[in-house]
Amino acid sequence: MSIKKQFLKSKPVCKVTLSVPKSISNGAKKIQVVGEFNDWNTKATPMEQLKNGIFKATLALETGKKYQFKYLIDGEIWENDDYADDYIRNEFDTMNSIVNLT
Repeated sequence: MSIKKQFLKSKPVCKVTLSVPKSISNGAKKIQVVGEFNDWNTKATPMEQLKNGIFKATLALETGKKYQFKYLIDGEIWENDDYADDYIRNEFDTMNSIVNLT
């Protein structure tokens, strides 16, 4: 997994590219990015599967904030990003990943 950030100089936005490698996706058919930026909607942000098996999504997020998120694999398995900036406990007593854009 990886998180790549590109802060734009022209506006208060950061392009955040999230990637899930083939070794983690483990034959998944679909992966969604679910988090505060899409109101935890499990269908709002699908990741694109590349020919090499990597799943990837790029989000344009407002800077100056921290966002909680998780990956939803095949609608059943919740995963955090190993390269998240931080983690926080959620109401289900598990952890959420955090991407920090402050």
